[in-house]
Amino acid sequence: MTKAALVTGAGDRLGRAMAVRLGGLGYAVAVHYAHSEAGAAETVALIEAAGVRAVALQADLVDMDQAEGLVGRATDALGTPLSCLINNASIFEHDTIETATRDSWTRHMGSNLQAPFILTQAFAKQAPQAVMDAAGEPMAQACVINMLDQRVRKLTPEFMTYTIAKMGLWAFTQTAARALTPHIRVNGIGPGPTLKGGRQNAEHFDAQRKATISGRGSNPEDIVGAMEFILKSPALTGQLLCIDGGQHLGWMTPDVLGVE
Repeated sequence: MTKAALVTGAGDRLGRAMAVRLGGLGYAVAVHYAHSEAGAAETVALIEAAGVRAVALQADLVDMDQAEGLVGRATDALGTPLSCLINNASIFEHDTIETATRDSWTRHMGSNLQAPFILTQAFAKQAPQAVMDAAGEPMAQACVINMLDQRVRKLTPEFMTYTIAKMGLWAFTQTAARALTPHIRVNGIGPGPTLKGGRQNAEHFDAQRKATISGRGSNPEDIVGAMEFILKSPALTGQLLCIDGGQHLGWMTPDVLGVE
């Protein structure tokens, strides 16, 4: 089996954690970044320390021409077809139905839905075919992991266009799993509060983690563990793993509080 991966948005945060772990699992890794050139170089160095090939590739995934060419650039740079695609890069900006604009719609739909769709199309064209296992059943040799959000299980009117885009990506995860079987498995990971954003209030972030039903959020190693589970589970496709401390299961909303 070819072990080569493209991870988008791998210059820092969860993308870096997943890319580095893939290197530890023996994957050659194409490290995509949009603006974090120095961060991508650090990710590459961490992967190469595991003794495997890594390369940094810049692309603006809001520009669909750049998105269309990224898989080909990755295979050329690594010198081998890809067997794993992780659609991690994402724009996450606040808007509501009152404040959303055509620009916020276009940015969220482009980065969070259209780019993963285009990348998956290109990935599928070059992905290895399924092989038969010892039981004579097909075993996919390629895998797509879409980074979603627990919000798709717990809709709110906040982060409106971001949430709509991620809902579309969840629909695509399921339909692509149907369309690409048995050669490619397609699954999603839905993080909850994992890493504080640069502009996020630390007190609010901590409170969000503590307010999950298990009283904790998730950590990068939890997300990496989910990635490994997906990679190692040949019967798993079309699924969403919410790694969020049960945030999406929150039920004590005003309509039920005090109701017996």
